[in-house]
Amino acid sequence: MAGISLRGIAKSFRDTPVLQGVSLDIAAGEFLTLVGPSGCGKTTILRILAGLETQDAGDVVIGGTLVDDLPPKARDIAMVFQSYALYPYMTVAENIGLPLEMRRLSAAQRLPLVGRIMPGAATTRAGIAADVTAVAEGLGIGHLLARRPAQLSGGQRQRVALARAMVRRPKAFLMDEPLSNLDAKMRVQARTEISELHRSLGTTFVYVTHDQAEAMTMSDRVAVMMGGRLMQVASPQVIYDDPQDLAVATFIGTPEINTLPARIEADGGLSVLGARWPVAVTTPAGAQATVAVRPEVLLPAGRGEAAIRIAGTVRHVEMLGAETLVHLRVAGAEKPVVARVEPAVGARFRPGDEAAFTVAPGRVMVFAADGRRLKAQALTETPLQPQRIEALHV
Repeated sequence: MAGISLRGIAKSFRDTPVLQGVSLDIAAGEFLTLVGPSGCGKTTILRILAGLETQDAGDVVIGGTLVDDLPPKARDIAMVFQSYALYPYMTVAENIGLPLEMRRLSAAQRLPLVGRIMPGAATTRAGIAADVTAVAEGLGIGHLLARRPAQLSGGQRQRVALARAMVRRPKAFLMDEPLSNLDAKMRVQARTEISELHRSLGTTFVYVTHDQAEAMTMSDRVAVMMGGRLMQVASPQVIYDDPQDLAVATFIGTPEINTLPARIEADGGLSVLGARWPVAVTTPAGAQATVAVRPEVLLPAGRGEAAIRIAGTVRHVEMLGAETLVHLRVAGAEKPVVARVEPAVGARFRPGDEAAFTVAPGRVMVFAADGRRLKAQALTETPLQPQRIEALHV
């Protein structure tokens, strides 16, 4: 395994900048996921790492070695593509063993007929077959070695692509949305398999996806990209609980974090939709800001609760089995405020009802007009109470 460093990577396609000075250090053995919307540059980073694209500026260092001038085959990195890139006319065994044949057999030994009788070819091919079988058995596809890709399911093809990458034991694995072609059930299973694979191999993984569920459930760290820049790099929990930019806060989390317009008062307090919130920030008075609240920290309002209150009309109720999402239309808010509650609580709400939710001041995030996170202080702190079935409507 090897650590990877990107130093000031810039890349443009014609007059369109795609990467703008990206610097990132990935520790040896780490599972790092690049996540962001389509077109943010994450796949371009992967292709530059693999040597399939050349950066306009900056350096790539793999295992302490500068690799800018090295071709893809000399970087000792395996890449798993979104399309799997399996050869349809080859069997599973032949697809998996191809990288080993290219490395271990000479050009003459690879010839279809004559090559098999060349000196040393039989012994080398036997070694390749043993390695292919070992990797295939480890991924649970040993019984598929004689089949061709057209005879496999999407999940099986994905495992074949992984096996082909694993078989030569590279310094690092690069994965470009390898699960996007799987159905939802298979995608959950494949996430677990890839995570277990990483733990067993201990090899550096760089994974690209636009699916935040994949990023949050599989990674040691997540790098959130927007517009060719790294917005924040941290553990999944830190990215979720402590986003440093409004774009990161709204991108990570399902349902999306609730946002409301705010204004900074003279004493640093917040005015939100005409109401005074007990939260203070150190920003010049009169400045515009945005407050953000995760859906799960909103609690149905009850009598005597001393916390920030958000009231409105129930627009929609989503029953999701283990949880219920209540969409609240709030006067002055551009989008509905969404609360995640227990099913027994959610069952008491109906579209058209007047309802209210509360949130503790310490759970409120504040962002400046340019999107950067502001340090906020709760002027009063009320411990969160468990959601109660006897929650009252307004």
